[in-house]
Amino acid sequence: MKKRGSQNLILLLILVSVSLVLSLSSQNFSSGYNVLNILRQVSLTVISASVVTLVMISGGLDLSIGGVLALAGVITARLSVVGLPLPFAFLAGILVGVVSGALNGSLIISTGIPPVIATLGTMYISRGLAYILSSGSAVVNGLPDSFGVVGETHLGPLPLLVVIMTVVIVICHFLLTKTVFGRHIYAIGGNLQAANLAGIPVKRIKLLLYTLSGTTAGISGVLLASRLSSGDPNVGIGFEFDVIVAIVLGGTSLAGGEGTLSGTLLGALILAVFANGMNLLGIGSFYQYVVQGAILVLAVILDLTLRKKI
Repeated sequence: MKKRGSQNLILLLILVSVSLVLSLSSQNFSSGYNVLNILRQVSLTVISASVVTLVMISGGLDLSIGGVLALAGVITARLSVVGLPLPFAFLAGILVGVVSGALNGSLIISTGIPPVIATLGTMYISRGLAYILSSGSAVVNGLPDSFGVVGETHLGPLPLLVVIMTVVIVICHFLLTKTVFGRHIYAIGGNLQAANLAGIPVKRIKLLLYTLSGTTAGISGVLLASRLSSGDPNVGIGFEFDVIVAIVLGGTSLAGGEGTLSGTLLGALILAVFANGMNLLGIGSFYQYVVQGAILVLAVILDLTLRKKI
């Protein structure tokens, strides 16, 4: 716990330092509008990253979330165009995520396929189906005016997306830190053989984790489609990369057994602040990829170094 606390403190100091530098560099950075914009931008990443963190702590990995996000959005939009009431269209999009996640979990626990291969396959299948169902272009024409209401709704001063993000990460944090389920997740990632010998239902927990990961990807897809007022098969490309970088930067080990939701949140915020600041300073998106890649490599090197010292 002491190690996790010190890691989070370092991340918090980095976040504050970067924010201060950007505030001095751009007068727009610290405006209330821009702060809400950063929170809105990071919300979908955190919604998915909250559950993917649990998956990675258990020793797994989910690369399918970007493709599932796109497919969920396209299906939600297509069903809305043909006249299905919005609540049912949104539910259908979320169910796409549930089914995709359950498929990932079933493949991994029943066949022994490495998670990276199983979820990579699901990512391509989902992305391909999104292109097929949309004929390769965004589903826009025929959408009801109310389609964008969820993505634009505010609860008081906060966008609904930010409220949903907060609810999801608080629930995941509670499950991970205050329940037997959370202790089992750490045990599975820390020593799979010992977890099996201890009678922990490893397969059931892994199936549930991947199903939940798919579910949050579906939720993110529906929310993004509503926010954009379209079902675009091209959205979410690289989304899984953003999520994994945030998680690894937040201190979750790629080897499993270690990680916190608070670290993931801080990691996601650091990346969002970097991206937002670079945009305000007129630095192109190509450079943002370089920064993200460098952060990922440095975070992995740091993780490996710390593990060797333990």
